[in-house]
Amino acid sequence: MADNELAETQRRHWHRTYTDHPGMYGEQPSDAAVHAATFFCDAGVHDVLELGAGHGRDALHFAREGFTVQASDFSASGLDQLRRAAREQGVAGQVTTELFDVREGLRLPDGSVDAVFAHMLLSMALSSDEIHALVADVRRVLRPGGVFVYTVRHTGDAHHGAGISHGDGIFEHGGFAVHFFSRDLVDALADGWTLIEVYGFEEGELPRRLWCVTQTVPR
Repeated sequence: MADNELAETQRRHWHRTYTDHPGMYGEQPSDAAVHAATFFCDAGVHDVLELGAGHGRDALHFAREGFTVQASDFSASGLDQLRRAAREQGVAGQVTTELFDVREGLRLPDGSVDAVFAHMLLSMALSSDEIHALVADVRRVLRPGGVFVYTVRHTGDAHHGAGISHGDGIFEHGGFAVHFFSRDLVDALADGWTLIEVYGFEEGELPRRLWCVTQTVPR
């Protein structure tokens, strides 16, 4: 399947999934978001850009913790749920949303945000070239000293190598295409950054096995 065709198929699949299963990940933030919020606070972060925010459990956590949040996703249904929840929780004034695909490039000026958070977004159906381009764009929009925290499923995950192979480390299982990261890829994406930490954790059923990566832009 061509990259563009796979991307469009995944866009439709995620939109349908969020529509059919509102709030599918629950209201509690991911462990990665809780960890990131603590790091952001210690680093003096004020504003956070979340990529792949979905229905907003992590974006809302950041807002409740006092950060200004720009939440983006390519599912209109997910972002509708996020905005509704933000109003219900009284943090709508701290959260803005944008519907777009990260393959199109980030629509922000250079050096305009303190921190970027992406929980499993980089593990979506993105090619290695697209991932490198996205991380370069993240660096572009971060201020000097800015923080990037992201999580990815890795090659030790039970679904790695299972299901339909799309090449380039991408395997589709149950309709969801996932790019499984090697440690070499993590290290390559940290080139030119200050790599703070890489730690492994588990989430959900199976369970999914992930790395949480924290890296900063050198001052």
